[in-house]
Amino acid sequence: MRPDMLPADHTTEAERLLRTAAQYPEDHEPLLLRAAAHLELAGDRDRATGLYDSLLASSPDHPYLVKAFQAANLWEYGHEAEARAIIEGLRAAAPLDPAPWEIVSETLEAHDELEAAHDSFTTALDLLLAPDGTVPYPIQSLLIGRHRVRRLLGLDHDSRDALADRLNPAAVPLDELHDPKRLWALGSDNPAELQAEITRLRAELGSYRTALSRPFPVAVLHWPARELGELLAAYPALTTEYPSHEAHLTHLEASLRDLASTGTPNLGIVTATVPSYEAFAASEQSSPSHPALLPQYATTLAARGRATPWPPARNAACWCGSGRAYGECHGAG
Repeated sequence: MRPDMLPADHTTEAERLLRTAAQYPEDHEPLLLRAAAHLELAGDRDRATGLYDSLLASSPDHPYLVKAFQAANLWEYGHEAEARAIIEGLRAAAPLDPAPWEIVSETLEAHDELEAAHDSFTTALDLLLAPDGTVPYPIQSLLIGRHRVRRLLGLDHDSRDALADRLNPAAVPLDELHDPKRLWALGSDNPAELQAEITRLRAELGSYRTALSRPFPVAVLHWPARELGELLAAYPALTTEYPSHEAHLTHLEASLRDLASTGTPNLGIVTATVPSYEAFAASEQSSPSHPALLPQYATTLAARGRATPWPPARNAACWCGSGRAYGECHGAG
């Protein structure tokens, strides 16, 4: 979302997203979430709440994420008690997705509930941080958010604060970025203090721009066993790409690890279906038998919000659909 958009622009974009969701019902959840965000920015929070309600009534793929957005929106326009009830329910449910935790924690922080925000950030990290110390891209913002809240509370650094410092992508240390006294410098007539604050603000803006430059993950394509069987039956030329379902899953995990080892952040997985792939091929005026079409299809699905971040938390369900924890399945290697 561009920072220069006016409320009317946000309303226009929300309407466009709603039309797109009607055109692509399989992608309605991420499209409606984006539409609701634009409606909030346009000041139409009641209508945004209606979208969240309709999503929850349709059994969404990510109900905790929808509820977190719903709570944040409700609190902003005066429904604090309802928002608190939703947040308490989310915290009790303990989802293994970092996104709802981040939204809930930042909502509490924004309303000066710093102790509750700290507890929320900490609980999320207790659930999601791997014992081996690896920090997937989606979890990094939880560490940095927790550092910020602890700085506001005046708490001493702990091991997780130190980890956040090491992961901080900005040129300015987190202790400076999160200094509660920063705003005081804006009233100073000392040129050195003002220049230091400008430097910190530029670093912070650079971090936001980096995050916004990746609107969707670098994603790879996952075919569930049934879908892959249908694909190969209809297009046997793709057998060279997918000699077996087990080989496909092994290659997928290996590809993501190779990308991670080269420093590529924000990785994800998109789940394919034969009808969706055939529709994409038709839109590209190409044959589904062409292997070169597969990565383009993956990118298109990711751009439409269909990507699931990789790697999952080790105790979260594995991306392959086995029902086992990731750390006991493809994350065991």
